[in-house]
Amino acid sequence: MQQILNTLYIMTQGAYLHLDHETLKVKVEGETGLQIPIHHLGAIVCFGNILVSPFVMHRCAEDNRSLVWMGKNGRFKARLTGPTSGNILLRQEQYRAIESEERTLSIARNMVAGKIQNVRHVVLRVSREAKLTEDKRVFRGVADKFTGLLIDLASSKSIGTTRGIEGKAAAIYFSVFGRMISQDRVTFHFNGRNRRPPRDPVNALLSFLYALLLNDCVAGAEGVGLDSQAGYLHAIRPGRPSLGLDLMEELRPVLGDRLALTLINRRQINKDDFILRSGGAILLNEPGRKKVVTAYQKRKTDQVLHPVVDRKISLGLVSHLQARMLARHLRGDMEHYIPFIYK
Repeated sequence: MQQILNTLYIMTQGAYLHLDHETLKVKVEGETGLQIPIHHLGAIVCFGNILVSPFVMHRCAEDNRSLVWMGKNGRFKARLTGPTSGNILLRQEQYRAIESEERTLSIARNMVAGKIQNVRHVVLRVSREAKLTEDKRVFRGVADKFTGLLIDLASSKSIGTTRGIEGKAAAIYFSVFGRMISQDRVTFHFNGRNRRPPRDPVNALLSFLYALLLNDCVAGAEGVGLDSQAGYLHAIRPGRPSLGLDLMEELRPVLGDRLALTLINRRQINKDDFILRSGGAILLNEPGRKKVVTAYQKRKTDQVLHPVVDRKISLGLVSHLQARMLARHLRGDMEHYIPFIYK
């Protein structure tokens, strides 16, 4: 169990959450392990076998407090949703934009541009820190390829082409991701992205971080009254948080990939933090998950300059601010959706 900022993460298996007047209590094996005034919490995230009383659910729904269930290893399962709120006119504009090929392309193209610029930033940063001349050469070459993709993206005329450019950028990026790992390359050998299930520690770490990030992006979208399932870059499918996935793309390099590299390269996480499951799945164990959640929440407190508001904000607020800017664009207050560019 861990409270970080206003989010409570419950990872102790078998824990039971119940409400005693205005106090949330967490019991483990019949003993109260944590109690906190419920109004101090903006969100509760439960991993695995966590029991939640109906009264806690009712209160979270009434207060519009996020209550999320994740699988034991970080895969999103469900989110409690209270009565529908927000501006119906905004959601109508969101759906109208989806019906417009031109508007969909504009939003998606800018989201991909933000992602490519941010992965380019990660690669150039690693290039500056690289000790081997060959690594520096490879990273510089990849950065140049991203520059070329940004040029191609500017002239993209269809959503299919835009998605293709995003996929090409991801393939190039992950082709050199293993070179960015400087410590314990035996344990943290990386030979490309894989998932569902992840089959090596690096992919297990990335998938877990992406699950945490997606939860924040969905919360950001819903917090401004948008439909988190109605996206532009990601195809709409039943049950898929397409808009959450859209908003996540710009932030993957900053809040996911860089943090994963930091944890590995500073030896803050090691082979003992993973477990092998049947079928070859590699997953974070409970101590490993706690390390990653703590590092993720700490990273979210870092101050970054947001180019649109032109001031420093907490990195954890960026997903909410980007959702708000998308809402402003959909309402016609901004001509274009402006992606977050990390500097």
